[in-house]
Amino acid sequence: MISEEIESIHKTVLLNETIEGLGLSRSQALGNSKSLASEKIVLDATFGGGGHSKEILERYTNIKIIALDQDGDTWKKAKYKFKGFEKRISFLNINFRDLKEDEKYDGIIFDLGLSSDQLENSGRGFSFIKKEPMLMTMKENPSSDDLTAIDIVNNWSEESLADIIYGYGEERFSRRIAKGIIEARKKNKIENTEDLVKIISDSVPGAYRKGRLHFATRTFQALRIAVNDELGALEEGLEKGFGLLKNRGRMSVISFHSLEDRIVKRFFRDKKEKSEAILINKKPIIATIEEIRNNPRSRSSKLRILEKI
Repeated sequence: MISEEIESIHKTVLLNETIEGLGLSRSQALGNSKSLASEKIVLDATFGGGGHSKEILERYTNIKIIALDQDGDTWKKAKYKFKGFEKRISFLNINFRDLKEDEKYDGIIFDLGLSSDQLENSGRGFSFIKKEPMLMTMKENPSSDDLTAIDIVNNWSEESLADIIYGYGEERFSRRIAKGIIEARKKNKIENTEDLVKIISDSVPGAYRKGRLHFATRTFQALRIAVNDELGALEEGLEKGFGLLKNRGRMSVISFHSLEDRIVKRFFRDKKEKSEAILINKKPIIATIEEIRNNPRSRSSKLRILEKI
């Protein structure tokens, strides 16, 4: 029984557009004379709050879902939604870069970035609003050997800190923030999010602290990406996922910042140029004004869809 405290609060972004883009209603177009309903398998490579998976199971009565997430806590929070669907969904606690070649898929979904559950309830330091241990790892129970944001801010050189804050966060005050981190850790170990937010605040201009975007956003993003090797994982996951798509199978990818979208755009373009795929949408699909109003997190989302040929 899942308690109310740990139920998923995540709102799925671009829900209809992502699922409809998979073209799961196609049967004859996929070159099979039999009804494909009982044979279709969809990989939800970033399970999160389970929104995409649940909607697919409700819309299509004979589709099976293989759901992945590196954060095992996501299934604990969302599995109550899947009562009655237990035989049609399997959850694997792995990163999508570790996909095994033991199945072929009719559709694959990548919904990148953090879920609302991880931001609000993980206790691992993803949010700069709460005071939490600054782990920033997607792993539910990291081992002592796993890299954390605490390790990075307390041990990496000033140059390396500046490089990742600029490279992964696109933060223009990266060098000032890196210098602030170095000076702060000479006095005390940096252990929680509150410590880091104060350092960033003291390192950037006053006008920047009053901007529309919270002044800590880009640094937190950069550290999270570095801890989890998110960009490297994305490149591997896209390649492995594409290899496991059936012919005429589709891949829907939602990104939330320019670094992710650049990788997805380049990967899709490469497959098109090699005549291995066609692009279902040449320009990314974005959230409607209504969706942004109901779910501000959708503001930066971009959906790209590819079909393997």
